[in-house]
Amino acid sequence: MRLRNVKHAKELIEKNSHIVIKKPNEYKGLWNKLFNNSNPVELEIGCGKGKFIVDKATLDKNINFIGIEKFDSVIVRGIEKLLEKPLDNVKLIRIDAENIETIFKKSEVNTIYLNFSDPWPKNRHAKKRLTSKKYLDRYSNILVNNGEIRVKTDNYNLFEFSMMSFINHNKYIIEEINLDLYKNLPKDNVQTEFEMKFVEKGNRIYYLKAIYKGESHEKTV
Repeated sequence: MRLRNVKHAKELIEKNSHIVIKKPNEYKGLWNKLFNNSNPVELEIGCGKGKFIVDKATLDKNINFIGIEKFDSVIVRGIEKLLEKPLDNVKLIRIDAENIETIFKKSEVNTIYLNFSDPWPKNRHAKKRLTSKKYLDRYSNILVNNGEIRVKTDNYNLFEFSMMSFINHNKYIIEEINLDLYKNLPKDNVQTEFEMKFVEKGNRIYYLKAIYKGESHEKTV
């Protein structure tokens, strides 16, 4: 459930331009200069309240993490976490994922995380799902060759849709599928806020990792 109103959200965003990048399009192709290093860039689309990206950035200081979120009322929670625990390798962007190609150039992102994305359950909204062909095409325009997309969800219908989207796309291959992540939980798993709640409820967590194989990749039938 999205928070609709958080008092002083816009003011907090404005005051913390070192965390939330105001004009991200100006850094297209220049993110490593902003971070002042040549480390890999990893992107979380729909970073929510920031738990996942903050925990990931804490564990691996040699990766630059960027979280995007389109709601002021949600991204402020990520700002609050980063004010309490400043991290040089995290930046946040308030933007809709539809505009992702305006802020990243070709081969600028190594990994994309899609954690518990909105399932958009109605068929007429299928194109809005972050694993629809429309979005996979966009990701192919920013990922490095052999870059990864990692998907976690508790919604089987979205998971099935995502699998088929990758299978039917000629630029990706699925490298890993897990139909019950918590049966054999990887040691490096980092939870999101939603994940913690779903696990407490006993919901099954589905996971897949897909690899972008670039323009020259041709699937065989």
